[in-house]
Amino acid sequence: MKLLIRPAPEVAIKSKPVRRQQMRHLRQNIRKLLARLDAEIHVEGSWDRVDVEVPDGRGLSGPVIEALLRIPGISTIQEIAAFPLESLDDVADKAVAAFADRLNGKTFAVRARRHGEHDFRSIDLERAVGAALMQASNAAGVDLKAPQVEVRVEVHGDQFHIAHRKHRGLGGYPLGSVENVLTLVSGGYDSSVAAYLMMRRGLRNHFLFFNLGGTAHEVGVRQVVHYLWDRYGASHSAKFISVPFEGVVAEIMRSVSHRHWGVVLKRQMLKAAAEIARNNNAVGLVTGDAVAQVSSQTLSNLNVVDRASDEVVLRPLVSMDKESIIRIAREIGTESFARTMPEYCGVISQKPATRAKLHRVEEDEAQMDASVLAAAIEARDETPVNRLLDTTVTPEEVELVQTPAVDDVIIDVRHPSEGEQSPLTLTNNEILHIPFYELNQQLPELPANRQYLLYCDRGTMSRMHAGHLKAEGHENIKVYVPAA
Repeated sequence: MKLLIRPAPEVAIKSKPVRRQQMRHLRQNIRKLLARLDAEIHVEGSWDRVDVEVPDGRGLSGPVIEALLRIPGISTIQEIAAFPLESLDDVADKAVAAFADRLNGKTFAVRARRHGEHDFRSIDLERAVGAALMQASNAAGVDLKAPQVEVRVEVHGDQFHIAHRKHRGLGGYPLGSVENVLTLVSGGYDSSVAAYLMMRRGLRNHFLFFNLGGTAHEVGVRQVVHYLWDRYGASHSAKFISVPFEGVVAEIMRSVSHRHWGVVLKRQMLKAAAEIARNNNAVGLVTGDAVAQVSSQTLSNLNVVDRASDEVVLRPLVSMDKESIIRIAREIGTESFARTMPEYCGVISQKPATRAKLHRVEEDEAQMDASVLAAAIEARDETPVNRLLDTTVTPEEVELVQTPAVDDVIIDVRHPSEGEQSPLTLTNNEILHIPFYELNQQLPELPANRQYLLYCDRGTMSRMHAGHLKAEGHENIKVYVPAA
């Protein structure tokens, strides 16, 4: 089987040096990814096309096309059959064999191209093939402007190609032909779609995760990042960088006005991301922000957030609504990950500022201990994305308890403001109020011979932290989930 691959139109209109460089990237990406299927797949090309020859009889047709459909920079993939050029009648016979059954009740047009010296014109070829198809099929007729089926014939010297099925590729630029970026990922709908759109645009992604919720959340994010890279970006190596951010969250909640929590958290993330980007040759930061989706994403707040860094911040979803974002996530295969991703809601203000003032936010930030952010950046963990699943540790299974024993101690891990609004009341059990961001510091000081049940309203945060603590060796930790 032979395949003719055309680059996205944006590639074709570039200057010769840029186009040559981008086509070289595209050929290299295709060659590298198809070699994973079969080392004997042959990839060649020119300034405006890539030719792929797939060995017959090995069942490679479907897998090869499936792989090509996921490679950025490809506009169309055409399945073609190659024959020696003997006569116009022979070309017409081959076209009839390939298309006669597919033209029943449909309009068609023959498009012919020639390369080389021949004793016939392209229009002669189109007329000969068109007449043969009209006679041999039940076609509705010829429509040169908007045919339902196009029959493409291309003559190269002493050979000719007949194009069969045509597949539309991802478009965009070949991966690696533009610069590198650092994409902030949380595992949800927004960040995964943003990362995909950047890869489709030819930008090589490294992935940055700020861990606010322990092992369980990171495991889910690692899985979706590996999926995205393996499906759309595996032609280039990438890093997954995890930054432990619980200490920064605790410092924000201790030092910053609750109205600015969300904005300051994003600014702290941007400051960390800018430093990490510089160490990884990334020239831009990518986020999944969409205007007005949440309080920290108003234009006023985004402006305040961006002032935390000199790096360019790219927001490919900025004008999208949630329905459109979820639709793309479903198309690219990340919707199922996002739907089941633990939702971490530990940094939510009761009355968040929607038009934060830069000077007030900076005054709040000045109250924070800057060494906490520096320590988080220093403690980051970097893993090659192709090894993410090898190094992923499955979070510990944590037992859920509906009715606690009399001696069990309940630890309310909610933020104090949440506990004040909706206090937890139990008749027979001791209740400790330890905010989630202080668990790691206070738990070792508690008696080790007691059993502790973590509690929060939704159960998400308590399960995350319980799994994290159990993975660290605390076997006396369970989760309290009151019966509905």
